[in-house]
Amino acid sequence: MTTSLAIGLLLPFLGTMLGSAFVFFMKDAMSVRLQKSLLGFASGVMVAASIWSLLIPSMDMGADSGKWSVLPAAIGFLLGMGFLLLIDELTPHLHIGTDKPEGMRSHLSKTAMLALAVTIHNLPEGMAVGVVFAGADVGAAHLSLASAVAVSLGIAIQNIPEGAIISMPMRSAGNSRWRSFLIGTLSGAVEPIGAVAVLLLSSLLMPVLPYMLSFAAGAMFYVVVEELIPEASVGRHSNLSTIGFAIGFVLMMVLDVVMG
Repeated sequence: MTTSLAIGLLLPFLGTMLGSAFVFFMKDAMSVRLQKSLLGFASGVMVAASIWSLLIPSMDMGADSGKWSVLPAAIGFLLGMGFLLLIDELTPHLHIGTDKPEGMRSHLSKTAMLALAVTIHNLPEGMAVGVVFAGADVGAAHLSLASAVAVSLGIAIQNIPEGAIISMPMRSAGNSRWRSFLIGTLSGAVEPIGAVAVLLLSSLLMPVLPYMLSFAAGAMFYVVVEELIPEASVGRHSNLSTIGFAIGFVLMMVLDVVMG
């Protein structure tokens, strides 16, 4: 379990690092077509992971409660959405392709606010990895080590294009390749930190594990609905983001079923 846990915690971060390294191999700014496709792909992976690996296990754990088994999933999902909404409102950040900051007013640089925007995206992914590994570690029903690794692997695959989406605009904004790579890589550091934090609190969280699973799902859905899909759908070539979404969703669904 220890080796698998270490791999599971590091995989998403390594995915972000690999994607950020694209800045060394791509001379020009990322094309709109590629960016739309990657945003759609990331959305598909996150939605599938939320449903198959978080919401369904949350409801399965309360199967003995009959029709009320959906209650923990519903409450946790709404709390997760609300939590990310609060962070989004309080944290000063700037989304790629816009010049209007969101959150509380600050004097942070554009680069810092871009990095904070991505950090907000990555927080729920780290939480998701932590909570599924915590559940697998204590032998919770419907959560196996293989399914936890599948979640981690799926998020890592999703983080590859996300890392490129971060580092390439940083380079276009005038940062050096190494600085762009470093900023892109560090934006993913919150994932293993969030996962470890959940694991350290696992003994306290086990009684409310169904709520925590759906909480992570709600937080991930917030990122998809509030940020990724709008960015993928605005302007031209939105059909490519739809195709990317379908591919990402099916890939994550297959990973969860095959490895779970």
